Amino acid sequence: MKLVIPTLLLGGALLLAHGSQAQTQPAPAATPGTTQPTPATATQPAAARRVLAPRRVVAPRRAGAAAPTRAKTNGVMAKDGLTMQNGRVILTELGLTAPIEQDKRLLNGTLITTKGQVTSIEGATTQMAEGDYVSLTGRLTSKREMVEADSVRKLVAYDLKHPGKRKELEKARDKAEKEREKAEKEAAKAKAKAGR
Repeated sequence: MKLVIPTLLLGGALLLAHGSQAQTQPAPAATPGTTQPTPATATQPAAARRVLAPRRVVAPRRAGAAAPTRAKTNGVMAKDGLTMQNGRVILTELGLTAPIEQDKRLLNGTLITTKGQVTSIEGATTQMAEGDYVSLTGRLTSKREMVEADSVRKLVAYDLKHPGKRKELEKARDKAEKEREKAEKEAAKAKAKAGR
């Protein structure tokens, strides 16, 4: 029993190696009058045969031909939603961006017209301004809100990169302001003393 299992494992490994070798080596030339079985069917059991997918034929690129061009991006993916750009409502959905040609109803029932008028399901109507954003769930975000959120995000990133630096700068600014006020008071005192 101790010898049977290693022998079976070794035999299986040899069969697999022979099968993979048969796929990479050219078939031996057949002499006229003799028929030889194909190596894959003659030496391997049916379970050990591997079926390979046919290779895809690709035309070679001609010398001097330009490589195929891809759409240029600036590396930043636009969020899915609607934005107002140059007076037009632009829809970005699944990474594809195009202006809307007809009114768009969102998941929560919000209706957005081609002119940028947003009507919520409660009936409240607002006009999108340049740079405003509406998510596909119907949340309207103004350009000012986006700038403020971006500023806060930048401050948080700066604090993570330079811990305590902003507090040091505030202390230095306060100290400089106090010194300036003190100098102004002294100048006022000197002026009052000289005017006597």
